[in-house]
Amino acid sequence: MERPVSSPDGWSALQVARDGETVVVTLDRPQRRNALDETMMDELKALWSGHELLDGARCIVVTGAGPGFCAGADVELLASERAPRATAAEELSFLPGRSTEIPVIVAVNGVCAGGGLHFVADGDVVIASEAASFLDPHVTMGQVTALEPLTLRLRMRPDALMRMVLLGRDERLGAEAAQAAGLVSEVVAPERLLARAMELARMVEAGSPAAIRRSRAVLRRFEDELLERHLEEGWTSIKQHWDHPDAAEGPAAFSERRAPVWGRP
Repeated sequence: MERPVSSPDGWSALQVARDGETVVVTLDRPQRRNALDETMMDELKALWSGHELLDGARCIVVTGAGPGFCAGADVELLASERAPRATAAEELSFLPGRSTEIPVIVAVNGVCAGGGLHFVADGDVVIASEAASFLDPHVTMGQVTALEPLTLRLRMRPDALMRMVLLGRDERLGAEAAQAAGLVSEVVAPERLLARAMELARMVEAGSPAAIRRSRAVLRRFEDELLERHLEEGWTSIKQHWDHPDAAEGPAAFSERRAPVWGRP
């Protein structure tokens, strides 16, 4: 890979490199298993919003630094006072597939939990290391899960998805199980993951740029029209639940390493 192209803005939660016509984005908070915080989401949004690194790009590869891919929302973010974004579209604006016309390959290198599943649902091609695992711990953290399941519903077996939703952190899919459920399309050895992602990116680069973008746009519009109303309803449900005691109890119990004491249904 070529040396990363420097940005005048700098990155504190990402590594961003240009390799030919592909932009490789590495989530870079390994000490927190690349959990999403405001800084990371703001940097991702800035990158997709017409950043110079994307000029002429034909493909985007997203992966994670260290042993994890993305552990979802940082527990400190969950425990903090949140300023809600008005719409689901605004909440999900840190995702490349929703913000650019460039095909996205997601290479899941380790644990992918909660909000990390957004990248899986958003990717056009998703591959995983044999070391990857997938789970949605929202309900065991006292949180409503309503955006990730909706976007994943078009990609994976409904029974496998419902198990993830209802069983929370007790339902962890390994890479092979995730492939069988339709969550990922390919599983490779850990040392081959990024190389395979780049091989796929080169295949994308070899196609007609106009034909690829138009073909992708047809499928994206189809999914967007199916999901738009339901995502907004899901986002409303998530925000309404923030006032429920369980929404604070889940992160507190996790931080204090104790069993949560749940409130009323």
